[in-house]
Amino acid sequence: MPASETRPAPTKVVLIGGAGGIGSSVAFNLLRTSTPYEIVIVDTRENMIVSHVMDLGDALSLGGAHAIRGGTLDDALDADIVVVSASVPLRLNASRDVFLQDNASLLTSIIDPLTASGWAGVFVLMTNPVDPLLTWILRRTGWDRLRVLGYTLNDTQRFRTGVATALGVSARSVRCTVVGEHGPGQVLVWESVTVDGITCDLDVEQRTIVRDYVDNWYVRHVALDSGRTSTWSSGLGGALMIEAITLGGDSAFPVSVVLEGEYGVASVSSSTPVLLGPAGIREIIEIPLSPSDTETFRETARHIEALAALLPVAC
Repeated sequence: MPASETRPAPTKVVLIGGAGGIGSSVAFNLLRTSTPYEIVIVDTRENMIVSHVMDLGDALSLGGAHAIRGGTLDDALDADIVVVSASVPLRLNASRDVFLQDNASLLTSIIDPLTASGWAGVFVLMTNPVDPLLTWILRRTGWDRLRVLGYTLNDTQRFRTGVATALGVSARSVRCTVVGEHGPGQVLVWESVTVDGITCDLDVEQRTIVRDYVDNWYVRHVALDSGRTSTWSSGLGGALMIEAITLGGDSAFPVSVVLEGEYGVASVSSSTPVLLGPAGIREIIEIPLSPSDTETFRETARHIEALAALLPVAC
């Protein structure tokens, strides 16, 4: 490299819960990019932090990342992006909502110090149930809603896979949109489905196949009692989300964000496409919905509101 040429300053990404399946998968996928990240893994299990750093450190030369190391919550205080995937241990359940109270207690020890420090980076939540937790986080912290984001890409990915299965095509050729809850209240925007760029109207039988895949993926996965979550898809998707924040661009990305009038919903976090950049959300894109889909969206928002109201706002 010529003496006059300098590398861009690394983007500091702190992964809280980074020694778990999703956090370590995010770290691995960030290492495969050409972006100069400083990646910090924070977790309560020191031995797992050391293990992952020893392993991932040998992959630094294969990508563009600047560094990867272990750290503490104090590292988040000057981070550009804080990603939280920390969660209580998984157990058999019928809904992500069963983790609400326990994960809120865990998150309190993360968000309160950030708020007290005046931290002003971008916060990405991958902990479930993401929509009510994000709604509560904004109320507790008073942060700018455009820099508090929930990871929901998996809903769209499962819609794509379901459509591909029903039509017998490659999932890569499918584009579609999901809005609303990261959970049973998600709204599949059938009008958004395209295959190789051509609008595709699925018939009743095909929609039934898609619905079965999308609605029952979580149920089937939890029933395996494997003790693991969607490690690989969430890890890759989380890294793509961080890339979209770091680099910006004009491609819409689905995230959960606290809405203020979009879809007729206020002060509740739900998923919608957005444009991202280093300051968080640059633009919220409101997808036109049918009257029935609009009502489903708003009904689910009321459910999310009821859950968020169960959590303490005052520090």
